Amino acid sequence: MFSPAHSGANAYARVGVETGVMGASPHKLIALLYQGARKAVAQARMHLQMGNVGPRCEAISKAIRIVESGLQLALNVEAGGEIAQRLNGLYGYITRRLLEANIEQSESKLVEVDGLLATLEEAWLGIAPEAERLAAMPAAPGSGSLTR
Repeated sequence: MFSPAHSGANAYARVGVETGVMGASPHKLIALLYQGARKAVAQARMHLQMGNVGPRCEAISKAIRIVESGLQLALNVEAGGEIAQRLNGLYGYITRRLLEANIEQSESKLVEVDGLLATLEEAWLGIAPEAERLAAMPAAPGSGSLTR
């Protein structure tokens, strides 16, 4: 079905992604999760518009996994205080909206989720300089963060 060159290109792309993840800082990993979730939501919207039920469900499931098993699981609610608690609640809301979007075949709910993820991603990227500065400093005993 695919030429050997095509499979080689896919292998090269996979290695590039794996290498990018392996060398990424914790801050960059969260940014990659936001990007992955938004990409999955965009794919779900495309499949919804095209009437592709199976791929739409798969894309929404992928977005849910990224939010629950990536973003939400990375939170340290105890050390992150109120901000982490609010993010935890927002991630729960996003998951519910994704489930509703899938059941109701609602593009507007997918658009809403993408907007929320875009806002969070933008804020996360906005703190990158501070995150890099803090990462360069030696850790103080008892210091906490939003992520584990």
